[in-house]
Amino acid sequence: MTRMLARHAVTGALLATLAATGVLAQTTELTVALPNPSAVNNYPVHVAIGEGYFAEEGLSVTVEALNGSASVLQAMASGQAQIGNPGPGPVLAANGRGEPIVFVYNQCPISLFGLVVPADSPIQSPAELKGAIIGVGTADGAEVTFTTAIMADLGLVAGRDFEFLTVGESGTAAVALMNKEVTAFAAAVVDMAIIESRGFALREITPEPYLGYFGNGWAVTRAYLDANPTIVEGFGRAIARATVFALDPANEARVLDHAAAGNPQEGEDRAFAATLFKAIQARMTPTDRTRPWGYQPPEDWQRWHDSQVATGNLPAPLPDLSAVYTNRFVEAWNKDL
Repeated sequence: MTRMLARHAVTGALLATLAATGVLAQTTELTVALPNPSAVNNYPVHVAIGEGYFAEEGLSVTVEALNGSASVLQAMASGQAQIGNPGPGPVLAANGRGEPIVFVYNQCPISLFGLVVPADSPIQSPAELKGAIIGVGTADGAEVTFTTAIMADLGLVAGRDFEFLTVGESGTAAVALMNKEVTAFAAAVVDMAIIESRGFALREITPEPYLGYFGNGWAVTRAYLDANPTIVEGFGRAIARATVFALDPANEARVLDHAAAGNPQEGEDRAFAATLFKAIQARMTPTDRTRPWGYQPPEDWQRWHDSQVATGNLPAPLPDLSAVYTNRFVEAWNKDL
């Protein structure tokens, strides 16, 4: 109780100070929609809240965890959320339906999926998976599209040259690998972290070009972007600052504390949270460190677009792919980093 009263007292003092200086009147309320409840999976937003970066931009951010990118896009379209964290595939599909969603910040420049084998497997590349069974979490998940694209470029077709087998995620996938029911597993980063935290070592064999199938990032509706560019700039700047903050190993404990504040249940297993953080952080750090935070390579968008057309997720090519994303704020986000 004493701690709670103290926190309320500090909050009251802070509000009084903000009101006196006029800052409070300038605060903009934002609802941010995430596609899953994991706070570690999206640690920059929680670090930006906990370190006060959003507050310095005049933003008060409320996080809403939903179920998948489709729900995120629906929340944005209905006005229930101003900013969302969808995947690029669903954003392309939305634009294909005539729903103008704009990707503004590439948070995961490296794919959130990977093709993995047991660490002691003789398999060194996807080309060696001809005739093999590849495990997937779900029959129609993004990992299937991701792996299909890799194999298709090798001239290998599912059902003819290899097979997919739905084995579930994390624990059940580890069992399938251990029992040699599958030769490889198309895994999300969180699955890799869970499997390895249980003592089963993995080795990734994803070809480097496919790491350019970047993951979820920050998006807004075209109407919101046109009406609120200053808010979008401030939001992205706070995310970039939080991402840089987390790069310092000395700040890891505070990053995990901020994530635990966002999802206390996830934070109960500190060792796993640390493992997941390192795995996600690797995906949030560009392989080319000369590229600024949030930058969206046009060639990576083209790769995503062409893959979606080839798999039928986009019934036809978009007339203007450049309308789906923007790098207009990148310079401002990275100016003082």
